[in-house]
Amino acid sequence: MLQPDQIERALVITAHPDDVDFGAAGTVANLTDAGAQVTYCLVTDGQAGGFDDSISREEMARIRREEQTKAAAEVGVTDLVFLGHMDGSVQFDLNLRRDLSRVIREVRPQVVITQSPTINVTSVYGSHADHVATGQAAWTAVYPDARNPYQFPDLLIEGCEPWSVDEIWIMFGSGQPNEPVETVDITRQIDRKIQALRAHVSQHRDPDGLEQRVRTWWGSMAVEAGLPDGSFAERFFVADSR
Repeated sequence: MLQPDQIERALVITAHPDDVDFGAAGTVANLTDAGAQVTYCLVTDGQAGGFDDSISREEMARIRREEQTKAAAEVGVTDLVFLGHMDGSVQFDLNLRRDLSRVIREVRPQVVITQSPTINVTSVYGSHADHVATGQAAWTAVYPDARNPYQFPDLLIEGCEPWSVDEIWIMFGSGQPNEPVETVDITRQIDRKIQALRAHVSQHRDPDGLEQRVRTWWGSMAVEAGLPDGSFAERFFVADSR
């Protein structure tokens, strides 16, 4: 796993606003603190989220873009790409593969952080269909699409030259039995992670309760990894894509 001081550019690809903040905001803060340029790519605007029936879906999309932009700033990210696919309808298809290949070629990251391309039957929430489709498309965009000059020749016409990503980091791991995972200590960043999550006001009925759950869940990841008491951690399955 590349270390923060070895990474100049990273790209985070997720299905919805707030997915990155649950899965990797502490790690992102570590990266930006070390000087890396991090870009967020949001496949949807999260139109199907929230709990206020008085808000139209078009307005919810605007709100969630704004919330994600504020959340990103909490961990040092100012470069966000919104692809505008429909929330709840993400498909692992050529259109999404092309969109993500374009972003990879434009950003030219060493690392792509994304969601699992496989369903984890022990985690219903973690296996949202949009998450899985996004993970599949991101994986395929890393290899073979973004590096292959003969895939999506229209991107070459646009000036998007092929790019090879060094590593793919799957947030939380893929859920496969006995898979190796890398643990990232985010103890110094836990307050920033929580502030990023709190920025998603439209999604949380009980933000104080959310904070407690975050401290419990990500504290348990640190315990499982053998970190000192009072630590917090995020974890990833890391695939070498060189």
